[in-house]
Amino acid sequence: MNYISTRGNTKKLNFEEVLLKGLADDGGLYIPESIQTMSLDEINSLSNKTYQEIAFHIIKKFTGKTFPDSVLKEMIFESYKNFTNTLIAPLIEYEKDKYIMELFHGPTLAFKDIAMQLISRMLDFILTKRDIDSTIICATSGDTGGAAVDAFSSNSRVKLFVLLPNGKVSDVQRRMMTTVKSKNIKILSIDGTFDDCQNIVKNLFNDHDFAKSVNLSGVNSINWARIMVQCVYYFTAFSFIKNKDIPINFIVPTGNFGDIYAGYLAQSMGLPISKLIIATNINDILKRCIDTGVYKISDVMPSNSPSMDIQISSNFERLLFDLEGKDPLEVKKCMALLSDCGKFELSKNAHLQFKMMFDADSLDTIDTLKIIKKVYVEYNMIIDPHTAIGFGVALKKPKSSTIVLSTAHPAKFPETIFEAIKQHPALPEKHKNLHSLSEEICSMPNNAQIIKDYIVSQ
Repeated sequence: MNYISTRGNTKKLNFEEVLLKGLADDGGLYIPESIQTMSLDEINSLSNKTYQEIAFHIIKKFTGKTFPDSVLKEMIFESYKNFTNTLIAPLIEYEKDKYIMELFHGPTLAFKDIAMQLISRMLDFILTKRDIDSTIICATSGDTGGAAVDAFSSNSRVKLFVLLPNGKVSDVQRRMMTTVKSKNIKILSIDGTFDDCQNIVKNLFNDHDFAKSVNLSGVNSINWARIMVQCVYYFTAFSFIKNKDIPINFIVPTGNFGDIYAGYLAQSMGLPISKLIIATNINDILKRCIDTGVYKISDVMPSNSPSMDIQISSNFERLLFDLEGKDPLEVKKCMALLSDCGKFELSKNAHLQFKMMFDADSLDTIDTLKIIKKVYVEYNMIIDPHTAIGFGVALKKPKSSTIVLSTAHPAKFPETIFEAIKQHPALPEKHKNLHSLSEEICSMPNNAQIIKDYIVSQ
């Protein structure tokens, strides 16, 4: 399978090359040149398979001959052998035809583990085969950084730099990054927002001389491999459902649009999804875009769901490519307008398609607390604030059959949970000493050149 850039100015690459590069040289995001569709019979045949078997079946369609089958199967097995639930992503039916899919049973208690554990093994295989090292830079709004730190902490071929927005992630999220003592990992606290961190990452990739000199790669959801691996749990969710004739909506808490774009990918492959519903907080750029057709950046507002405190949803560019008729020139124009003017407008047809495929709703901080309490009182479940936003949006769709993606363990946000239900959720046994461990973190200004100089010095 070949991959192309959403902006059209780079040569076609295979999966191995895309995994190593992360971001295209023209600033665009890589997408498959074509999508292999699956028949309903093929999709239904997955119902008797394990998560690992389904993952192999789906991922093989995107990796081609990059990995021998035996190697890919072994990497998938190793990636998920330490998850605390043998189903990896269990589906919990809390009411008839209403489900929560728990994606937080990995080592850092967030859905990011599902992709990051496998990507680290894929990269290690390729780097070893080529006998090269790599510098990985990662921006995080909370969970991606922790997942990357755990996944790459023992990888001698990788030097990992994680950029997090100072004071804008939870204490537990930060400590899952800063308490890991590995020589190949540096945690940089940036004076700014997640969008600032993400812009620095893109700036470093777009400095081609620098990127080449340090063999730069990325593991944010700008890297296609993240999307590819995350689309697996949409198929596993469908495999769990007994009555497959009922139209199912997926409700996805999302800020950077990667997790819900993975659902769009699954739908494009043939998975019978009725509607993909964006669940967002007060930083509701995606909801405003679906309502008005205008993608307009505003100031990032701090909330009690910090992983969605984002205004630039990078993965929306991948969807934009399809909405605008797979026209890279139109994508380039929109991205230039976003950079220069802080906004762009979808064409009439693109906006209509967006509204047909997706829906969106949002919750503010007060309503998020109310939902956490409601779920605890009525269903005896403690959910994190991001999942609460998804659950709250689901309540606005009472007649629909829905699957809410539960993206993180509630113990990652103890202050918010305590505010809602007056009790602290316990950290799992593995992390019980997290707050007693010393931290290593470097404070840095919001300046791409200074970050470049620091990376070179390391």
